[in-house]
Order: sequence, then C-alpha cells, then structure tokens
Amino acid sequence: MSLAISPALRDALEGWLAHLRALDGAAENTAEAYRTDVVGFLGFLGRHQGGSGGLASLRGLTPSDLRAWMAHERGRGIASRSLARELSAVKSFLRWLSDREGFDATAVLSARAPAFQRKLPRPLAEDAARAVIGQVEAQAHDDWQGARDAAVVTLLYGCGLRISEALALTGAAHPLPDTLRVTGKGGKERLVPVLPAARAAVARYVALCPAPPAPQGPLFLGARGGPLGRRQVAKVMEQARLALGLPASATPHALRHSFATHLLSAGGDLRAIQELLGHASLSTTQAYTAVDTARLMEVYARAHPRA
Repeated sequence: MSLAISPALRDALEGWLAHLRALDGAAENTAEAYRTDVVGFLGFLGRHQGGSGGLASLRGLTPSDLRAWMAHERGRGIASRSLARELSAVKSFLRWLSDREGFDATAVLSARAPAFQRKLPRPLAEDAARAVIGQVEAQAHDDWQGARDAAVVTLLYGCGLRISEALALTGAAHPLPDTLRVTGKGGKERLVPVLPAARAAVARYVALCPAPPAPQGPLFLGARGGPLGRRQVAKVMEQARLALGLPASATPHALRHSFATHLLSAGGDLRAIQELLGHASLSTTQAYTAVDTARLMEVYARAHPRA
C-alpha cells in the first residue's frame, strides 16, 4: 500500500483480512476487493483529518467523518450500489477493529448505506433455455466440442452451477453421481442433485473427447487440450444468443438464474433453492421471488390489457 498508513493500522488491516479468509471463508478475490475498499477509505481519512493515519484516527472516528467520505465517493461518480458495498467493507473492518482494540464504534456503525434499486436476475424462458442447449451443440466445429458445450450448459441450467464451479470439476467427477459435491464461493461445499440429462450429457462428451480427461485434470477441455476457460464458454453462449435472437442478458450466469426461477415457479421451496444455489443469505435467493412475481404481472397485463 502506497498510502501513508501507520504500521499498526497496516497490521490491523492484514489481521482483519486473514480473519475473513480463515473464519468467514472469504474467497481471495473477495478479500482483495475488501482491501481496496478499506484502503481507499483510510486514504481519504488521512487527507480529511490531516493526521498520521494511525489507529487513533479510527478511535475518534465520527458519523460526520463517514458522511464526508461517502460524499467524496459520490463526487467521484461512485454509484449507490458500489458505495453500499464499500461501506459494508469499511463497517466490517471497524466492527472487527473496535472489538479487538476495545473502543466503541456504535455511532459510526449505525451509518446507513445509500438506497439503490436492486437489479433483478434476468432468467431465460424455459423453451429458450432448452433451445440454448441444442444450439451450442449444433454450432460447434466438431462433435466432441459440441457435446462438451452442451454438457457445460446443461450443468448450469440443470444443476444451477456457477460457471466457475462447472469448470472446476475434474475428470474424477465422471461418471456424475446422483449427488454432486460442489465447492462454491469462499470454499464452501454443498450437495447438488444431478439430473439424468446432465449425467448423460457429460457421459456423451467424455465418450467423444479425443483425449479423455485425466482424473486429477479438468473435466472440460479446450480445443488444444488445456482447461476450458470462462471466456470460451461466454463466447459460445454469445453465438447461441445471437443465433436464437435472445437478449444480451442471456449469459452463462443467466442459466443459473433460470434454474432457480423455473424451480421456484414449479413450487420449489425457497430454503431448498438457497441450499442448491449455495447462497449464504436467504435475501439473495428471495430476489427470485420478485422475478417470479414480475413475470406473473407481465402475463396478467397481456391477458387483461387496460381499455
């Protein structure tokens, strides 16, 4: 860190990040994002208070200081959603530090995040999701790559996997079991039921693959034998989207949204869907309830147009 932060404060920041990784299971990318947010806040605080940037500056932190920082971020063009994320990181650090150093940060921790409109997930219709599976296979240069792309897409839509989770599978996962153990964000494991269609899609890919995946190597291979990458999957999905006339929101992650939304529409339990998706908070899963309601209202509006 190039900012003028005291050694004690630097050590505290590293201690907090270590705590997040070890006890809260934060992924490395998440920890680094938090580091950036907090370092930015500390840098502003040093300039704002004109101090040395030590622990004393945080002991005497006031709600007014926090409001000044948020106003500064707004002035830089930071959107409400991003500012809310930054504030969450700063408050998490202050909460941990106040517990460790024994000072009262209640007044600062009560600061409210800026209000923002949460973006609803944008799932595909059921027929569109099925069409994508067929399209990615049909558009491939050869049979084995088509089978591979269809298998990846089937895992995203049929099992609700994140693209990173699907690509992290090794050859040892084949043949897919009835229940797949998946490692998600923060290294958290969950069990996901495997549909027969997903098992069959992966089996077909492996049978056609010119170099069957090694047990300890990646399950999904690229054209040159290396691991299949996220960008390759995104490109395949983009080609399918254009061929089918689907909106730009039809991304690989949209298939995971589709899995959750269609499961909810079919009467799935919200808690069960939370477990299947690996969401840490039920509030994240509840976004699909809003999607389901929004789609219902669209159908209602078409069926009952205003005079």
